Amino acid sequence: MAENRIHPDYRFSLANETTFLAWIRTSLALIVGALGIDQLFPDIAPTPLRVALCVALAIIGAVLAIVAYRRWGKMEEAMRNSRELPFSGVMLVMTVGVAAAAFILAVLLLAAR
Repeated sequence: MAENRIHPDYRFSLANETTFLAWIRTSLALIVGALGIDQLFPDIAPTPLRVALCVALAIIGAVLAIVAYRRWGKMEEAMRNSRELPFSGVMLVMTVGVAAAAFILAVLLLAAR
């Protein structure tokens, strides 16, 4: 099987790496956002609700980091083996998770006023 491996155009590998790094930045932003809500806005909501929101954001960030690495590897492998790039439904899941957290945070901000 190693005979079928090719070296993709380096620009595609670099684009794949750039995408991976963008996902990692997003993951870090979610984790820092969770920490920021917990530390900077302790009165935004009852403690259990605030902690649940922060934990959810941190878990989404952690899962995104893991998925980003797996996705990077699968894309690189597909390019090197001249296969079709795999589809990932993670973007929909992450979009729904972040949108739900943003909606909850907006409601909490409005209720705090």
